[in-house]
Amino acid sequence: MQDFRFSSLSTALLIAAGFVLGSGALSASDRVAAPEDAKVYFIAPQDGDTLEGPVRVKMGLRGMGVAPAGVEMDNTGHHHLLVNKRLDEVDLDASLPFSDHKRHFGGGQTEGELELEPGEYTLQLLFMDYRHISFDPPVVSETITITVE
Repeated sequence: MQDFRFSSLSTALLIAAGFVLGSGALSASDRVAAPEDAKVYFIAPQDGDTLEGPVRVKMGLRGMGVAPAGVEMDNTGHHHLLVNKRLDEVDLDASLPFSDHKRHFGGGQTEGELELEPGEYTLQLLFMDYRHISFDPPVVSETITITVE
């Protein structure tokens, strides 16, 4: 079972944001441009790490700010984590639904714990706007591979 541990406030924010934002598709022209220097990256873990669970994920961001989902402010957004999910399998024009392969940090978190069964995993960060919609072009990290023992 793969699971993040969130506080009850974070969980409530995620649920509320999901209801407010819905899951309707937008056109690519509805996506907001991110600053040219925007970059999202992993502070931890690092590519190739072998770890014991729970896996602590720390996310870095440059050129933008972090705000909770549903809070509309210029040049801000919040983190999403793709777990064993390729970016080309994600509809960047639609609100990103939560699943075992798509994790939201809609409360504005910059770190969290991930419960993963032993095995190899690919992780990629996707920074999205207040609606859970990708910026245009997407603000994504490099894909890393980790092993959980």
